Amino acid sequence: MAQTTHEADWVSRIADEVIAEAERRGHSAPGKAIVCASGLSPSGPIHLGNLREVMVPHLVADEIRRRGVDCEHIISWDDYDRFRKVPAGVAGVDESWNEHIGRPLTSVPAPEGSAYASWAEHFKAAMEASLVELGVHYRGISQTEMYTSGAYREQILFAMRERARIDAVLDRYRTLEKNAKAAGGAKGGKKQQQKPDAADEAAEVEAAEGSGAAAEDDGSGAGAGTYYPYKPYCTVCGRDLTTVTAYDDETSELSYTCQCGHGETVLLRDFDHGKLVWKVDWPMRWAYEGVVFEPSGVDHQSPGSSFVVGGQLVKEIFGGEQPLGPMYAFVGISGMAKMSSSKGGVPTPADALQIMEAPLLRWLYARRKPNQSFKVAFDQEIQRTYDEWDALGRKIADGSAQPADVAAHTRASSNALGPLPLTPRPLPYRTLASVTDITGGQEEQTLRILSELDPQHPVHTLDEVRPRLDRAQRWINTQVPPEQRTTVRDEPDAELLASLDEEQHAALRMLVDGLDEHWSLDGLTQLVYGVPKIRAGLAPDAKPTPELKVAQRGFFALLYRLLVGRDTGPRLPTLLLAVGAERVRKLLGA
Repeated sequence: MAQTTHEADWVSRIADEVIAEAERRGHSAPGKAIVCASGLSPSGPIHLGNLREVMVPHLVADEIRRRGVDCEHIISWDDYDRFRKVPAGVAGVDESWNEHIGRPLTSVPAPEGSAYASWAEHFKAAMEASLVELGVHYRGISQTEMYTSGAYREQILFAMRERARIDAVLDRYRTLEKNAKAAGGAKGGKKQQQKPDAADEAAEVEAAEGSGAAAEDDGSGAGAGTYYPYKPYCTVCGRDLTTVTAYDDETSELSYTCQCGHGETVLLRDFDHGKLVWKVDWPMRWAYEGVVFEPSGVDHQSPGSSFVVGGQLVKEIFGGEQPLGPMYAFVGISGMAKMSSSKGGVPTPADALQIMEAPLLRWLYARRKPNQSFKVAFDQEIQRTYDEWDALGRKIADGSAQPADVAAHTRASSNALGPLPLTPRPLPYRTLASVTDITGGQEEQTLRILSELDPQHPVHTLDEVRPRLDRAQRWINTQVPPEQRTTVRDEPDAELLASLDEEQHAALRMLVDGLDEHWSLDGLTQLVYGVPKIRAGLAPDAKPTPELKVAQRGFFALLYRLLVGRDTGPRLPTLLLAVGAERVRKLLGA
């Protein structure tokens, strides 16, 4: 990407900082990749809020690769986290899953009917498939595999030897956190981000609960009197309802008891059935992986939170450095109440990719700075989002787009390896949605209508307008309530036609008489807007006046009532094309 294209682009600015930081650390030597990181917990459906955890580092890592610099994006799957709660609304799951609370996510059965062996694999697989479609290239790291293979053994033994120093660092922040909470309570509670509505607020809560890191565990609640940064999973019940009661630095003998009644002494140097508590685990991994860049959400950047405390632990204990890590803001949902697949939960990337193309979803994350919130639309607003995307494409084509907008479009429609699949002929999403709404997705009828939109450049095959056509059809079928769907009348409304005055009949005759001459999308647009102008004694291209706008609205409402039995519907030119000239004449009483 040319320098002039991305100078004003937030991704490039962060990439500049990351490259400079890597050079300072000596991480930019030949054969040593700069590491950008994400962390995801497959504790339930991984949703569009969590996707920002992936897209911010992906876009930065991708920009670094575009510059020819070796860069790796790692995603740590926090699948060795404890199963904290049974999420609501997950198909194939009932209250019996409560018995697995406290077990690693990879030891919890998948929802009934799943093709996967565990809870973690089930939810991880859905996200992995979406990331492939989104063009996100990464190296996945299973924390279950890392811990159970002994990969972190030396780090665990080291953390246990340094437990007093770790506890001292944590204690400094425990005091700060208590003071901050007390101050917040005195002022009426913790300040919340402004949110658009209650549904979005519920979505954010759900998103936070889906993050394994959201537990913010530092191990201080063990209750044994001595601080230990390691939590065993019981070898009998498999849960983490354990308390470390003794540890010997010389022999690595660790004793623990479990609420299930089991207790034992093990050699930690040979024991791979537990993990470091989160606030210690995260900085340990920064040092282990050499992470240079990893953003995090609002919940990790308050006083005493894991990112802030981790910055001290990685430096003072593990001898590493805290990654550059901007805070990213809330991702809202517009129209999520209509979602069926999430059953009241937060929509996932897979849900969004059902109704929008991957480049559009990438663009939503690329065009906003990480600290800016935005919405992903599942309601009528998706049509406007697509209009904005198409308008940007036209501006880029004619050279009038701003550099930052060009950069965001480039990042959305391609990655460092090349372009992502796009619809060859991107007809307006709202047009495709209207056509599939009226035809019920019947392909022959759909092709007829689309071929008549622009007779000079007809659509010859539906493949030209796919996959956008399929996304629009799925949006109509899954997101538009039945009462808002379009049903064309079978027979004329004789009662309404009989009640019309001469002026209304004359306007309908003028429309019907002009159908053949104007039978294209542009032509019918001129016709339906022009009829009220001509009836008012104005030229067809006259600028609308307030009085004319009233007359046009009345004429449009009349056409809708005669064609679809209500006052509104799809854009009239598209509706007329879809209904067909002969049927229009019949329904308008010609």
